[in-house]
Amino acid sequence: MPSENTSATTGDSATGSTADLITTPITADLLRGALDLERTEHGVLPHRLPAWVRAQYADGQLAMAESQPSGVRLAFRTRATTVELDTLPTKRLYTGAPPRPDGVYELLVDGVPAGQGSVPDGNTLTIDMATGSAELRTGPVGTVRFTGLPEGDGGDGKDVEIWLPHNETTELVALRTDAPVEPATDPGRRVWLHHGSSISHGSDAAGPTGIWPALAASLGGVELINLGLGGSAMLDPFTARTLRDTPADLISVKIGINVVNADAMRLRAFTPAVHGFLDTIREGHPDTPLLVVSPILCPIHEDTPGPSAPDLEHMSEGRLKFAAMGDPAETAAGKLTLRVIRDELARIVAQRSKEDPNLHHLDGLRLYGEADFAELPLPDELHPDAATHRRIGERFAEQVFTAGGAFAPREA
Repeated sequence: MPSENTSATTGDSATGSTADLITTPITADLLRGALDLERTEHGVLPHRLPAWVRAQYADGQLAMAESQPSGVRLAFRTRATTVELDTLPTKRLYTGAPPRPDGVYELLVDGVPAGQGSVPDGNTLTIDMATGSAELRTGPVGTVRFTGLPEGDGGDGKDVEIWLPHNETTELVALRTDAPVEPATDPGRRVWLHHGSSISHGSDAAGPTGIWPALAASLGGVELINLGLGGSAMLDPFTARTLRDTPADLISVKIGINVVNADAMRLRAFTPAVHGFLDTIREGHPDTPLLVVSPILCPIHEDTPGPSAPDLEHMSEGRLKFAAMGDPAETAAGKLTLRVIRDELARIVAQRSKEDPNLHHLDGLRLYGEADFAELPLPDELHPDAATHRRIGERFAEQVFTAGGAFAPREA
């Protein structure tokens, strides 16, 4: 629980006792979970895909998703009792839909939650899902401030993490503290590299440590690199090469929902694409435990192919919901549904694991199935809410990180 003496505030960076604080340059050694750090007009922008990918495929959806720092956190050691972070967030608005809440910054001290805050200002990207157009309005830099922190046991300081909003592109402008800062030491935990869709990205989670991969990583005692990319888990070769080239002790790929709801391919293309994706990962990680996770339940796409689209009737009522637009009869011609994908992923892993004993499969229905949907339905028909993220994270940790699971600690 947060410390009784800890508080978080937001506001203009020029207010308060800012002039008395120490400014520390934000460099890559203060960040975890980012694969690249771009220098910008205001400061630095963490990226979750490397620059060569961004140059190779300049897609707006992918650019937005990979620049939203899901799983990215500042990590440092300090005796500071006050921490200020200036940022320039880019917030999303969807035409006809209710405003989205401000992104959340979460503070952890020695691994324990110790405060939350938001930056209400910043840039605004207004997206019209009916036309695909987007308009950017620039805004000011803001500050999230944490005060009343403990100095740390024995005067040696404490480990501080600031988890950045999982759903807002966040330029980091300045870090200020009332005591010196140094990069956090290597915790010595295994590194888990995960790739998936907007559900892994965080969708409608309450905050950055509440997305299901972050919850599972905390319960499993591992360090997370989250390549959950909203709308962009498409079996792209550049994503496979990124996974191949990123150091990791454990790798998981959650495949299916984006391929269906974008109507991106048919079964004839899907099966070779999965094999190629796994082949590429294995080029850089030949023996690393590799887990293939099939989609969680999504009733609109269980037996109905994509694409999915906003339900205009609900949009007119100020609610965002999605509907499946495909024809179930077309599955006979190779159109993909989630049920088809689950069966095919299970078959592919069973075939490959005969020669690859470190390749594993997890049926997504074991994370969230029909009984879960009856209790915790998907609010917009596609994305889980905060309570469902917690359930998925807890179940993943229980089934994957414990004895007998794909990522169970190996005996010395």
